[in-house]
Amino acid sequence: MKLITGILLTLIFASICQAQTCVDTGISTSRFTVNADGTVLDSETGLMWQRCNYGQSYNSSSQSCEDNAQQLTWSQALTVAQQDNFAGYTDWQLPNVKELASIVFHQCVTPAIDINVFPTTKSNNYWSATTYGSQPEFAWVYQFADGKNNPTVKTADAFVRLVRYYQ
Repeated sequence: MKLITGILLTLIFASICQAQTCVDTGISTSRFTVNADGTVLDSETGLMWQRCNYGQSYNSSSQSCEDNAQQLTWSQALTVAQQDNFAGYTDWQLPNVKELASIVFHQCVTPAIDINVFPTTKSNNYWSATTYGSQPEFAWVYQFADGKNNPTVKTADAFVRLVRYYQ
């Protein structure tokens, strides 16, 4: 019994302490500008992202994301995007699959993103607004543990990061 308890505690501790791993490819992340209002500008795509996950608030004093990220169904994600007025903007949207792919950093895992820019990204699924081909009950998600995309049923829960055009 003590052995099983020890093994379980080791596994739990290891999963909690898992850190991001990156391979240095020389790719610059200077295309991102982190703003004091909690938005991120991407000069390469002309997109403005919310730095924090949906459900979190941005603390400009500490430049950190606070509170808990919320997982939503696809329909809920579309609705909250239309209602969001973060940083005074009212045109936030759920990113399409190509927009979401633009912030995936395949040289990193757990999570596959620049955590200096998006510090609280979960190593889980994030919704895109893109429906999966001829199966309208599915939408594309990016799984940020390893940066792979896959179709997921729209009634499942996933995290949300909102985007808008700034140029």
